[in-house]
Amino acid sequence: MFNFFKNSYQKVKKALSSTRSILGQRIASLFGKPWNESTFEEMEQILYEADLGTLCVEDFTSYLKNELRLKPEQTLESILALLKKRSLEILKASPATTPATPDEQDPLVILVVGINGSGKTTSIAKLSSHFQKEGKKVLLGAGDTFRAAAIDQLTLWAEKLSLDIVKSKPGGDPSAVAFDAISAAKARSCDVVLLDTAGRLQNKTDLMQELEKIQRTCKKVSSKAPHETFLVLDATHGQNALDQAKTFHKFVPLTGIILTKLDGSAKGGIILSIYKELKIPIRWIGVGEGAEDLIPFEPESYVDALLGLDL
Repeated sequence: MFNFFKNSYQKVKKALSSTRSILGQRIASLFGKPWNESTFEEMEQILYEADLGTLCVEDFTSYLKNELRLKPEQTLESILALLKKRSLEILKASPATTPATPDEQDPLVILVVGINGSGKTTSIAKLSSHFQKEGKKVLLGAGDTFRAAAIDQLTLWAEKLSLDIVKSKPGGDPSAVAFDAISAAKARSCDVVLLDTAGRLQNKTDLMQELEKIQRTCKKVSSKAPHETFLVLDATHGQNALDQAKTFHKFVPLTGIILTKLDGSAKGGIILSIYKELKIPIRWIGVGEGAEDLIPFEPESYVDALLGLDL
């Protein structure tokens, strides 16, 4: 078990290398010498560049100012420890929403949403692989009926992983796919249903309202479904990812976020920004291309890697 967490930490550390060079290393350099008021102005700029966002920047700056005024002779190690402490307080605050528990004999239904290009379909495949390794029987619902290519892509993953899949012709009703997928999962004694949806821009109100319809339809088959709603975000989008989360959360209450492409971004601070503002948990992070590179989010490993601290 220790090796698993150690390996996960090394993956997170590697994925956050670009952000760490902006944040952790520059913070260490900044406070490795005597500090004054201008130090905090430089600190704010560093935090913004790492995409922590306005609320987090103000929070961290105010917090550290107060701590250093109370104890001016802090060492660099103690300053980094203070930043870690505050980061974990943010990430471990109670979430805004919690998952529902399936009724007896009902499968766990996870609705997966996000804009085009965020990595939804690949994330669904990686989640399916994870659940399979836990011994669970998984069924996929190809609810992205707007793009024939999306149905084909999910079908290929289903074949590769030997999963059941429910789909319709391109242009079909995605709510009907959700209804049929959950019904089939109950009939086949499946443990988990993963429902794909069409990628949609958060400013398209009609498409966002369609997600509400899909949610209502799920409840016709399983009263508490969907039990989870995951938003897939591309980490390289930075603060735009936060805007996406705000809008999706208005239409379909999110229980978690899958943050993809963390390894290709210097904006790893967006995790703190999202949780500070919305209290939506980051549930999974993508740190590479392989199926094993979608890993559960662990706050302490993330903060250690972000600030350049040892495990």
